[in-house]
Amino acid sequence: MTIVRALPAVGIGMLLSGAAFPVAAAAAQCTRAWTGSVQYSRSHANSSSKTEDRISGKGTETTNWSTTFKYTAQVSVREGPDRMSSIAKANIGVSSVSTETKTANDRHICPHERTPRAMSGSFASRSQSKGGGSGLDADVTVSMDSDGAYRVGVRLPDVAGTASGSTSSSFSGQCTPRKGVNHSLAEMPTRFDGVKFSTGGADRVSPDKPDQLSGSYSESYGGVTETLSWSLRRCGGALRLVKFKLEDMRFPNWEDWQEIKEQTGTTDGNIVRFTAVVANDSGEEKPATVKFKDLDADQKAGGTSEAVLDEITVDVPPGEEREVTFKWDSSGYAWYDDGRPRITQRIRAELTDGGKKAGEETRNLKVAPKPLVLVHGLWSNWKAWESWQGILSGAHSSNWKAFPVGQHAQFGRMRTGDEVGNLGPTNTIAQNAGELERYIKYAQRERNAWHIDLVAHSMGGLISRRYIHAAMPTYPDGKPQVQHLVMLGTPNMGSRCADLISLPLEAAGRSMEALRELRPSVVAQFNAAHTNRKGVEFSILAGNPLPAICYMYSPNDGVVTVPSAFWAIADRAQQSLLHTDMANEAGFKSFVKSRVALGPGKQSPEGQLAALEALASKGGSPSTRTPAKDSTSSEPPKLDFTKIVKLSPGQTIEIPFDVPDADNFGLTYVAPPKVGATVVDEGGAVQGTNPPGTPSAQQIFRSIFVGNPISKAKWTLMLENEDEEEREVVVSGWSNAK
Repeated sequence: MTIVRALPAVGIGMLLSGAAFPVAAAAAQCTRAWTGSVQYSRSHANSSSKTEDRISGKGTETTNWSTTFKYTAQVSVREGPDRMSSIAKANIGVSSVSTETKTANDRHICPHERTPRAMSGSFASRSQSKGGGSGLDADVTVSMDSDGAYRVGVRLPDVAGTASGSTSSSFSGQCTPRKGVNHSLAEMPTRFDGVKFSTGGADRVSPDKPDQLSGSYSESYGGVTETLSWSLRRCGGALRLVKFKLEDMRFPNWEDWQEIKEQTGTTDGNIVRFTAVVANDSGEEKPATVKFKDLDADQKAGGTSEAVLDEITVDVPPGEEREVTFKWDSSGYAWYDDGRPRITQRIRAELTDGGKKAGEETRNLKVAPKPLVLVHGLWSNWKAWESWQGILSGAHSSNWKAFPVGQHAQFGRMRTGDEVGNLGPTNTIAQNAGELERYIKYAQRERNAWHIDLVAHSMGGLISRRYIHAAMPTYPDGKPQVQHLVMLGTPNMGSRCADLISLPLEAAGRSMEALRELRPSVVAQFNAAHTNRKGVEFSILAGNPLPAICYMYSPNDGVVTVPSAFWAIADRAQQSLLHTDMANEAGFKSFVKSRVALGPGKQSPEGQLAALEALASKGGSPSTRTPAKDSTSSEPPKLDFTKIVKLSPGQTIEIPFDVPDADNFGLTYVAPPKVGATVVDEGGAVQGTNPPGTPSAQQIFRSIFVGNPISKAKWTLMLENEDEEEREVVVSGWSNAK
């Protein structure tokens, strides 16, 4: 987007001869007059407040007084006809406001009354004046010592203005009611005195740029501050680049522009406004061309090249300035297209006059990657992502920030059971999506980021999908707030494991909402209701190391089958990872990074598709964009037996149960890691075991599976608790998995 905005006319004034003052021999490169601009400001603010006892001794009187004064002048300096003296003109604005309020409070007994009543009166007066003018004659002087020290001075004329005022009063509680009065004083002509101000003489001419002067000088005294800024040159062209600045918008206020500090930078996805101020020091209108360039656009390691981001031409009247602005989308500029981190880029504004370079300024701009908001799943908390800040810093820099939901609970905390084996109350998916919404806003405020990426593990993917569908806002830039949702082991068609554990709890009147909402029948309803992706790219990684679990004879990660994870998501991949191992550095490097570390060329939908197709060619994801076939039935399984038991510290119990004639048999249970299980047949042979404290005991749902046909018999389940606390176990048996 290109904008050319006219500034107020910066006029022309008098005096300034290039030969009228001594110049050090080393600096005497030019004898023509100075041209450029000078800004002067004076501000004053004062206030007082005092409270005194009234003469009656029964009340107080408070007086508040304040005054403000502001004077600004923009002075344009250009060569006179003889090119040896300068002409200066000023635009001046002045305003002054003074207010005084008095509030009196008293207590008095009125006639025919027995108790004192509170009485008050308020009186306010306000006086204000304003004035100014444009194209006013002014003097700017430059004096130099032989050693290169110089002073810049300005003399500004008297200006006309107007003065007005008002008074008001109000009363309350008087024995005889009194009516307040408001008066306004009509505007009357007034004048503001002229100004004469000079720098202190501490500035020195740069030996390598003797015909250019720039700087700023301030003095403060008695509450008054005077400031003089200047940018002057000799023997230059007609056009001059006065200023070049970079700004972004302060979240959450769109169009609230703030100048970007070099050490802070901006965040990937933010809109950055480039502003170049061009001045015409000549006596005739001039066309000026400004090119905004990226000086580090090369995509190859070690290479350097530049790219023109925009080129704008504007006509600048004589003695005036114009702002040239360009709004640049920083999406992708934290990275190169080959995935290398792009820490800093140099942005240049280049001014040309008649095809010849007339000036340039370069700014260093840091672009930090979008914040990565990390969404945990069932029986988990923010600590599941504890290592990720180090992972992100190593992949880019310390400017890539991880925001695990719940780490700072005051900004949002999801409740999904906290840890394995906790069967207490939880939030619903919708409630957790509300907490996610709060945490995303926190991340955006912290990083001043208008756009973020989501990485979600397990149930966190459903929570994220709910947020995107129901609550994700839209912005005027047309891009989704969440650029990418990367899901790791999300049960997008539910998990039979949730059926096996939730059904016994529901039968006992102890429904755990987070678990219940993962049942395939409930997720089917969720999928029917949550269809709006709002332009967010979805990706899914499924784990496939296990052959059978939870009444499912499909490749799975211990909780979720591959088809359930894939669902209707086109960008998908599968790896030999267990469910609880996905949110680690290996999952980041093999799947997550390539989805969120996207350079400028991969930001469009077409660019993202090309990137995903490239991954597919390496086996990272299928090239087809056809949704996965739904192979997960929403019908609840038939359970052979269920049990909910409590184990004391150190206790081992034996639970006999019947097994049917079946092609296979499985047992699934949920318990803390220090609880183990062993299944023994009626002959005493161990059919399967899941010992406490082992890696397999860290899984959310733990299963023992007998894959061969069995005959009807009485088997025994042995549960042992090596924990120091009482633990509760929910177990279900099933057979004939398909």
